[in-house]
Amino acid sequence: MDNFFKLKERNTSVKTEFIAGMTTFFAMVYILMVNANMFANPFGDGSNPLGVSYGAIYIATAISAVVGTILAGLLANLPLAQASGMGLNAFFVYTVCIGFGLSYANALVLILIEGVAFILLTVTGLRKKIFDSLPQAVRMAIPAGIGLFIALLGLQNAGIVVPSTSTCVDLASFNLRTQSWGDIMPMVVTLCTFLAIVIMSHKNVRGSVFIGILGGMGLYYLLGLTVDGFYSSLNIQFVSPFKAFGEFFDQSFLTVIKEGFDFSDYAAKHGNANLIVTILTTALAFCMVDMFDTLGTLYAACERAGLMDEKGEPLNMNEGMLSDAIATTTGALCGTSTVTTFSEVNAGVAAGGRTGLTSIFCGIFFFIAMFLSPIAQLIPGCATAAALIYVGLLMMGGVKNIDWSDYKVSVPAFLTLIIMPFTYNISYGIAFGLLSYIVISVFCGDIKKIKASSWVIAALFIAMLLLTH
Repeated sequence: MDNFFKLKERNTSVKTEFIAGMTTFFAMVYILMVNANMFANPFGDGSNPLGVSYGAIYIATAISAVVGTILAGLLANLPLAQASGMGLNAFFVYTVCIGFGLSYANALVLILIEGVAFILLTVTGLRKKIFDSLPQAVRMAIPAGIGLFIALLGLQNAGIVVPSTSTCVDLASFNLRTQSWGDIMPMVVTLCTFLAIVIMSHKNVRGSVFIGILGGMGLYYLLGLTVDGFYSSLNIQFVSPFKAFGEFFDQSFLTVIKEGFDFSDYAAKHGNANLIVTILTTALAFCMVDMFDTLGTLYAACERAGLMDEKGEPLNMNEGMLSDAIATTTGALCGTSTVTTFSEVNAGVAAGGRTGLTSIFCGIFFFIAMFLSPIAQLIPGCATAAALIYVGLLMMGGVKNIDWSDYKVSVPAFLTLIIMPFTYNISYGIAFGLLSYIVISVFCGDIKKIKASSWVIAALFIAMLLLTH
């Protein structure tokens, strides 16, 4: 292990790497429950528009996390971990499937295209060049826009933000004179869970999100004692963990191959031209966001761990991106959304993780977690909603680096930031940000600063706006 992972060279040990791997796992294991709940119960009301079960997505998410995380350790020898990305999963469910009307299997085709394309782009070295094609203002605003998007989803799933005929959205009523305690109690659990996660994070408690979710689950069932008929309505069934594996093979594994390439229903409703533009621009949006997530986390984690080369780039960067691309392809075949490198790896780096052995241990923990799906299904949606809100908070940090006094920077960033949550669409945010940047640059005499690839991407987004919406 010392020869392969270079433990002594990086001043670490097996024990330290084990602790770092466990720390990373507990920091990001919430994705198993959150992702499964988002796919199987996107509106928090028991409906299932995608037609795939909690157990199936739980296993799909775990398998892709195992593959991506262990590959990061073996190929790149970096303390990275991967799973279905927050924000990208919401884009997949709420925009592509529910908004655009593509089936679950059709949407997986876009993820498969992204994964295969990333493998080719990484091998040829073009992936980072495409990343550089978007203006920096838009790149900095994308994570924050996604953060607002998924925070809004968390608030809506918890029932705290509700539809309104006069203002589109409104705050749910907490008035005990007009609302039952049974309706208010889950919202209270969400707020308490969110604040508990924030407080624990401030105190540097490892795995604060996961611990907060477990605490929220306990509070939910404890407060259930105060609600009439609460326990009789739960319909809790204790089943074998292998039931989830059965659902996985029936509903999600290789669904993209068996059903995904039949777009006839969508084409009949919207036309072939609309279908082609939708596939191109949506796959492009998935690609762009995944690149920002992976490269941003890669740079941050490696810089913190002292794993940068003489050029100021992460060690084995291409291998790290290749593991991400293979994991995304695996995720599509398993039936889940884009797999990306999680920023929570910084928790493992802070715990001393310096090599790929951290990733190996983290991947082993994800493998064990595959057999705990019956326990995971006991976690209520109001607890996982708090995790969405908190992750949204974390993603807002990049806005501090935006020069809000320069309109050539602030306007594209602002439009990127607000369009995403207001339209439930990540690609629309990127489109408005890029197009506004180009228009402002042209009329301010900076046309030469616009890269050729930016013009190509802008043309695709214009076609998307004119032909698909």
